[in-house]
Amino acid sequence: MKNTVLTPFSALTPDVVLNALDSVGFRSDGRLLALNSYENRVYQIGMEDGPPLVAKFYRPARWSDDAILEEHAFTQELAEREIPVVPPLPLSGAGTLHCFDGFRFAVFPKQGGRAPELEDSNTLEWMGRFLGRIHAVGALRPFQHRPVLDIASFGTEPRDYLLANKFIPPDLDEAWRSVVALALDGVRRCYERAGSVRMLRLHGDCHAGNVLWTDNGPHFVDFDDARMGPAVQDLWMMLSGERTDMARQLADLLAGYEDFHEFDLRELHLIEALRTLRLIHYSAWLARRWDDPAFPAAFPWFNSQRYWQDRILELREQLALMDEGPLWSQY
Repeated sequence: MKNTVLTPFSALTPDVVLNALDSVGFRSDGRLLALNSYENRVYQIGMEDGPPLVAKFYRPARWSDDAILEEHAFTQELAEREIPVVPPLPLSGAGTLHCFDGFRFAVFPKQGGRAPELEDSNTLEWMGRFLGRIHAVGALRPFQHRPVLDIASFGTEPRDYLLANKFIPPDLDEAWRSVVALALDGVRRCYERAGSVRMLRLHGDCHAGNVLWTDNGPHFVDFDDARMGPAVQDLWMMLSGERTDMARQLADLLAGYEDFHEFDLRELHLIEALRTLRLIHYSAWLARRWDDPAFPAAFPWFNSQRYWQDRILELREQLALMDEGPLWSQY
């Protein structure tokens, strides 16, 4: 008989999801909608009495309980200051992190919204104001159980994982090794130009998909990647287009941001370095999750010959971008 390989969420059936909610006092009406999430499993669940709730089931072995609770505490700290985030619901006597059938989960109120219009200057300034408020709180104290975004965690360690597990096609191995080595040298030079920048608690993955826009402005969701890092990490992913476009967008963001938190312009040297680190880290993230059936289904192009050829070209482009001056010279 063929052995069955158990994947991280293989036992998370609809019955388990509904029974987990029932175990903490929420009676479902049976409606269950899987939401777009790969790292964890997230469901909108209809309630017999009241509006739908959202349940997040955490990927086993990724974060410690302390790290998850630290994320919850950060979002609650922000919410208490009336910053528009969506913290988990604290349940009487049970806190915010629960366990059922070996799965850890949290329950959130459902928050609707649409994608922000990041090409609009007013929207960007509005986003900047709230990011400034988030960082003003994030700077008050450090995380104790969550990692730092640095060259080791997002660059050298992911590179070593990909090489050790032989994800790179043999005929592209030398080219990939070479361009990654040059890219990491470029990242180090960017950090040297920036100097000693302050690390603070960040959202960590602040792209447009993690912002829900309503008539009252933005709501920031999914702090699962919250970590220590430079403030610019939560700004650069809002930028897109040509260099002049990004410089204008950055100016709009900072116009709002600096109403609530001072921005160190030296961090602008890190934008392309952080983008480079994210590219390397992203490939390793996909590789680490390849035993999860959701990943080959959602990312069928990963680990093909074409995929690694494109990554080599992408990193070569980053080499040139990291040697350019920072965006502030554009405005």
